[in-house]
Amino acid sequence: MTKSAENAPSARIAGGAWPAMSIAQAHALLTGPGSPFEMAEQTIRGVPTRVWKNAPPTFRDVLEAGRAFGDQRTFLVYEDERASFEAFYRAVSAFARELQARGVVKGDRVAVIMRNLPEWAVAFYAATAVGAIVTPLNAWWTGPELEYGLADSGSKIAIVDAERLARIFEHLPNCPDLETIYVSRQAEDISHPKVVRLESVLGGTSDWIGLADLPLPQVEILPDDDATIFYTSGTTGKPKGALATHRNINCTIMAAGCAAVRAFLRRGETPPTPDPDGPQRAALLSVPCFHATGCFGVLNPSLFAGAKVVIMHKWEPVRAFELIERERVTVAGGVPTIAWQLIEHPARENYDLSSLEAVSYGGAPAAPELVRQIVETFPKSQPGNGWGMTETSAMATTHGAEDYQHRPESCGPAVPVMDLKIMTVEGDRELPPGEVGELWCKGPQVVKGYWNKPQATAETFVDGWLRTGDLARIDEEGFLFIIDRAKDMLIRGGENIYCVEVENVLYEHPAVMDAALVGIPHKTLGEEPGAVVTLKSGARATEAELRAFVAERLAAFKAPVRVLFWRETLPRNASGKIMKNELKKLFADG
Repeated sequence: MTKSAENAPSARIAGGAWPAMSIAQAHALLTGPGSPFEMAEQTIRGVPTRVWKNAPPTFRDVLEAGRAFGDQRTFLVYEDERASFEAFYRAVSAFARELQARGVVKGDRVAVIMRNLPEWAVAFYAATAVGAIVTPLNAWWTGPELEYGLADSGSKIAIVDAERLARIFEHLPNCPDLETIYVSRQAEDISHPKVVRLESVLGGTSDWIGLADLPLPQVEILPDDDATIFYTSGTTGKPKGALATHRNINCTIMAAGCAAVRAFLRRGETPPTPDPDGPQRAALLSVPCFHATGCFGVLNPSLFAGAKVVIMHKWEPVRAFELIERERVTVAGGVPTIAWQLIEHPARENYDLSSLEAVSYGGAPAAPELVRQIVETFPKSQPGNGWGMTETSAMATTHGAEDYQHRPESCGPAVPVMDLKIMTVEGDRELPPGEVGELWCKGPQVVKGYWNKPQATAETFVDGWLRTGDLARIDEEGFLFIIDRAKDMLIRGGENIYCVEVENVLYEHPAVMDAALVGIPHKTLGEEPGAVVTLKSGARATEAELRAFVAERLAAFKAPVRVLFWRETLPRNASGKIMKNELKKLFADG
């Protein structure tokens, strides 16, 4: 198992003494006895596992912690609607009681199918509060795809918005387990025995504070009880539902806090003591709640920590600038594309974005140039990155501050409770530091398995280890470098081409804003590399120029044989991953 060593070499800033301590030393200080991030060992599904001793045990505990911030502090902002922490708690309690009255019991599946709305969060926490397994489905899915998710999960209740109701309506006969559908913000009357207006239970957002002050229904829930089914964002085949526990997801709360404190220790500074009376932090929720980044990485930690969540119904750069300025947002990002657009959009200069303290992202590879651009554009804002997947409940590694600036190609070291190792693709041997192989990881954030997919579960989860399918390497100090998805690696005439390597070079070109490398079938070589790029607003570049740019910086066999131009941001799924199968079709006509 590759881990940091006490005497491991570290990158250093010229003329300075950074870092003041190694990753291992920082983690030892952070997780020692009496620390808020203290670790303990617990056996989970037969596997001895390091856990966060002080993590909130369940979502109910997160909700109760949030309620402590009362009616004087805002939790959710959506357009001109606002809800305090107390108002949110009352709405969740009211809907939890409604679900219980509808017969929802521990283990039942409750689907949430809507774009980012305050009601999404109410439905999520209400369902988990009564022990149900929340099943957020992708709001971008078509009717048949939503039918698959509802039927595969066996959802008993669905909470939807008006557009999603229209999509699933004709598919309801094929969802026999579905008993009741709550619809939010439905303008027209719907006459259907299964459909109920959510407002008939909760009213509008402004009504939540007037709901009865009642405690949550009494249900015994343990940390390792099932909590969610999030469907994986794979770009091929049927999605698989990753079954996660309360412990899995609440680990991310601790991982985020630990990473923030680690940066101070690495530079030899004493971490500041949290000031409960200080300015409220505010996060711009610009990625979907139905993705792990939005739910686990933004919504849940914000509720626990008393931070304001500014909800965007959909991403639009100028609207984001308006909200950052109006709400004094301190944290923005989500996926690299959003970070790029915050930097590159010509309207940025028209807004006061000085409140930003962090621009962080995950969910998709980020070019090293992005961290440099963030530091230059938002000098008071720390860049942040990390690696994770639905199966690791989001954040498995964290990267930020000076560490990120000086290892921009890395996604950081593992959070203290996680173990990483690099195995041969065959899975029969662990590789030493620096060698490329398949990334495996183990820890309390790794989900239980795939819902109703025993074969896929057995193939992916081995003795507590998750086989990620990512090609990666780990350096001597424990920093992870994702090379590529194993299935996306190109092999040209027997030579491996890692897509990220070529894409990062394309990002270095001053005209390129977005880039992806895909395989073009070739009769004798097997496949050749082809690139699809989006140019920055007002910038110009030719195919020949970009091919030559790569050829000057990488071995000739890695240079794209063709470059196609895409007018908009490259097509991505909800988690920010470029849909390379769609891009491959562009080369089909030769």
